[in-house]
Amino acid sequence: MATMNGQTLMLVRLYCSDGTIGVGEATTIGGLAYGAESPEGMKLAIDTYFAPLLIGSDASRVPALMAKLNKAIKDNRFAKCAVETALFDALGHRTGLPLSQLLGGRVRDSLPVAWTLASGDTAKDIDEAERMLAQRRHNIFKLKIGRRAVADDVAHVGAIKKALGERGAVRVDVNMAWSELEAQRGLAALADVGCELVEQPVASADALARLKGRFPIAVMADESLIGPASAFALAQVAGADVFAIKTEQSGGLQAAQQVAAIADAAGIELYGGTMLEGSVGTIAAAHVFATFRHLQWGTELFGPLLLTEEILAQPLRYQDFQLAVPNTPGLGIALDEDRVRFFRRDKKQGAAVAVA
Repeated sequence: MATMNGQTLMLVRLYCSDGTIGVGEATTIGGLAYGAESPEGMKLAIDTYFAPLLIGSDASRVPALMAKLNKAIKDNRFAKCAVETALFDALGHRTGLPLSQLLGGRVRDSLPVAWTLASGDTAKDIDEAERMLAQRRHNIFKLKIGRRAVADDVAHVGAIKKALGERGAVRVDVNMAWSELEAQRGLAALADVGCELVEQPVASADALARLKGRFPIAVMADESLIGPASAFALAQVAGADVFAIKTEQSGGLQAAQQVAAIADAAGIELYGGTMLEGSVGTIAAAHVFATFRHLQWGTELFGPLLLTEEILAQPLRYQDFQLAVPNTPGLGIALDEDRVRFFRRDKKQGAAVAVA
């Protein structure tokens, strides 16, 4: 999709009349490389359109506020997710409950986290995987493929799986790069070399449905999922074995839960995806995924681990191949205000949303 040397995070801070403050985040992969929203565009939309609808509203009625925003503002799924996160974070601080409890209650306290191997250099990717195993940070690996010939990509994946053996699971993400014919060849060959899952090998949801079940390898939908309606349409045609659920791409935390409920009802398994969010967006997604009844394929909430700088007072806790989900109020995190000020683009106080 894009080569990234940095990441822009759009932070929302929501002030309530009782003194509670909520924080949310939205970001994208490569600015506009992945979709129609960008961090800069999201900030402008929230300042111009979201804030006037929220100011003076009852901050405790999160579903009602999100319904109001959804009625008045089309699309803008990533921006809506950031605002909803801030609303729930504030509500969590007001009630003393972690966000996962506000979303119905968690069924797990930690989440398995995959790591992406994206260099394309087989030896380099094997070395990186070995380091992750030695550190007990990751034992699930997703390879980015699709730019080379199918046979070359399969050879790359097979060599890595052979080196790791049973110590590490290997999956691939094609990011819609294959034609349906290439996917037919690729899925069969990937299954033969021990790859267990292929993510969005083709762009079309119809083609995805035709591929599903033809080979002994799980087919996962990602870019085809842009909220509950798309999830329902894909479930109707049995178009995937697995749904990669992303909170931002779904349109918010509750919308992501709706996508998961559709998958459960259709017998489709679940995976917690990422838009390479920073710590705020990542832990919001972790709270959501902690409420899923089933999470058969774990998550890839590794976004903060890609960043060389930290904006939290205490970093998220990754250990023993898992991400711990905080059990303290709201998101369970605190911003390092000095670092946030340091990384601000304009170095000034940003726009805030005040609600009752």
